[in-house]
Amino acid sequence: MEDAAAAAAAAAAANNRRHCPSSAKANPSTVTTATTARAGDSLKGSPVDVECDPEVWEMFNKNFRQVQTLLDRNRSLIRQVNDNHQSKSAKNMVKNEALIHEINQNISKVVSLYPDLSTDFSSAFHQRETSGTGSASKGSSP
Repeated sequence: MEDAAAAAAAAAAANNRRHCPSSAKANPSTVTTATTARAGDSLKGSPVDVECDPEVWEMFNKNFRQVQTLLDRNRSLIRQVNDNHQSKSAKNMVKNEALIHEINQNISKVVSLYPDLSTDFSSAFHQRETSGTGSASKGSSP
C-alpha cells in the first residue's frame, strides 16, 4: 500500500516539474528542475495561498543551479578517476591526485552554498513578515 502511495506521489511530482538541460549532453541520472515565478504567482496547495516574490525565486534558482553544476562536474570527475584507476597507468594515477583535489573543493563549495540558501530564505521570510505581506501579519487567528 505504501509503495503505491509513494509511486503516485513520485508521478505527481514528476508531472509538476519542468526539466531543464544542465549541459549539452543529456544525463539520465540527473534531473534538474527550474521554477519561474511571476508577479502575482501564488503557492497553490499551501495552507494559505502566498504570493511568490520573483527576486527570491531567482535567488534560489541561481543557487540551486550552482549546486547542480558542481554536482554534475563531480560526477564527471569521479568517472575520470575511475577510468584512470582501472587503467593502472602510473601517469593516470598521478592525474587522479588533482582530480580528487578538485572533487573535494567542489564538495566544499556545495557545503558552503546550503547555509547561504537557508540564510537567504530566512531573511526573505522575515522581510516579508515585517513588510506586512506574510500570512502571520494578516491577522489570521485559529
